[in-house]
Amino acid sequence: MEIVLPVTDPNTVGNLIPQKKPFIMVDALFSWQETALKSGFTVPEEHVLVANGFFQASGVLEHQAQSVALHTGYQFYLKDEEPPVGYIGAIKTFEISALPAVGDKIETEVEILNEMMGVTLVRISSSVNGKEIATSEMKTVVK
Repeated sequence: MEIVLPVTDPNTVGNLIPQKKPFIMVDALFSWQETALKSGFTVPEEHVLVANGFFQASGVLEHQAQSVALHTGYQFYLKDEEPPVGYIGAIKTFEISALPAVGDKIETEVEILNEMMGVTLVRISSSVNGKEIATSEMKTVVK
């Protein structure tokens, strides 16, 4: 199956990452470049990390990490390989100014700062309706 960007089918996006339901926190891949990605996630009402109508900070952080996994997964798709399992190796910074509500569409931009021997250093920014709600810098590690 050929994937043409942008991808807004959650099942197709889900096939590009190793995570499985109920822990999938990306459902759109808007753009991909060697050193960048734009992803999205619409916060569902029945998500395990929704409390009192809001997607919790841990969910936003995991969404950001899964956006990095989506970058790697799409890269492996282009090579006709399965997406690898990865982990958050270190979180340098994480700042959140607002929690997204149920139904909000989170848009996230990932900038790959450095990638070497399975370790990726990234800068990430997430927004809702054009307003930045969270930023982070982290290292992810491919198993």
